[in-house]
Amino acid sequence: MILNLYIARRFLLLFCLIFAGFFALFVMIDMIEEMRRFANPGLSLSEALVLATLNVPATLYRILPLIVILSAIALFLGLSRSSELVVMRTAGRAGLSFLMAPVVTALAIGAFGVGVLDPLVAATLHRYDSLSAGYARGGSVLSISDAGLWLRQGSAAGQTVIEAKRANLDGTALFEVTFLTFAADGTPIQRIEAAQASLIPGFWALSQGRLWPLSTANPERNMQVLAQDATLATELTRDRIHDTFGTPSAISFWNLPAYIAGLERAGFSARSHLVWYQIELASPLLLAAMVLIAAGFTMRHARMAQTGPLVLLALLAGFGVFFLRNFGQVLGENGQIPVVLAAWSPPAVAVLLALGFLLHLEDG
Repeated sequence: MILNLYIARRFLLLFCLIFAGFFALFVMIDMIEEMRRFANPGLSLSEALVLATLNVPATLYRILPLIVILSAIALFLGLSRSSELVVMRTAGRAGLSFLMAPVVTALAIGAFGVGVLDPLVAATLHRYDSLSAGYARGGSVLSISDAGLWLRQGSAAGQTVIEAKRANLDGTALFEVTFLTFAADGTPIQRIEAAQASLIPGFWALSQGRLWPLSTANPERNMQVLAQDATLATELTRDRIHDTFGTPSAISFWNLPAYIAGLERAGFSARSHLVWYQIELASPLLLAAMVLIAAGFTMRHARMAQTGPLVLLALLAGFGVFFLRNFGQVLGENGQIPVVLAAWSPPAVAVLLALGFLLHLEDG
């Protein structure tokens, strides 16, 4: 028990150190990118630091499996160089027995990532998008609620909030839609209701539309019936609408089931969100697979000349599993394979192959 706690504590410490190192490196890189991106508004150093700090957690969460395999490699190399692995084996501990500590720690890290880090990443992404839209003086945001579909389109002149009861699969056709336009100072300007709004390049084409000028004393009396070919200017495009709500990582894990249900009620396909939800559930198993892969190549008393190739092979195997997980995600989102198979097969296969490799090394 004491030995398992020692190994788990050492593995967790290495994970925290490597995580912190990547965080500092990515923050510095992202600060430069943010200052280049917002060169026209003249972003200050402190503002760039805030944006980078909010944006980096999403990147780190995506590469969490790679951080875990680096931590596991560092753990086993450290135990090997200090001859602690030899002492453990001499004391009668089998290799697979003291692997339980880092594997259980990896599972705990995965559970912590899904339950805590994922909602934190979603919150920081929303804050980052909000600040970025403020610095860029524009942007677009979409959300799904029980009341239907909500969009926001913005420009330097002001903002327009769009609410629709239903939509088609790609968000280019909205039904029972309301446009509420605000000036740059937040003053409401006009309200438009239409039976349907179809997105064409640069415009919303309105069908059976009515307009209320909210700047007048009596908007109801001044209501206008719009022509059948009426349009409303917009900077939104099909890709921008899809990208805004098509990123499942921007939604908290705990809110995903309700969000998926809301997407389906609004008429959108929620397959990518379903795949992401299952991938999140399978992420602890993926992290455990990374530990087993690292152990298979580095958990041995090797000469220093062999260390480089072994580490390289472990990293290549880890990148291979990481690539297969992402490839399976793409296949699942495109409907080529079932959702559960896309999310769970890469980590499950990686665990089985790594265990087979370890058993071969340990028992010949």
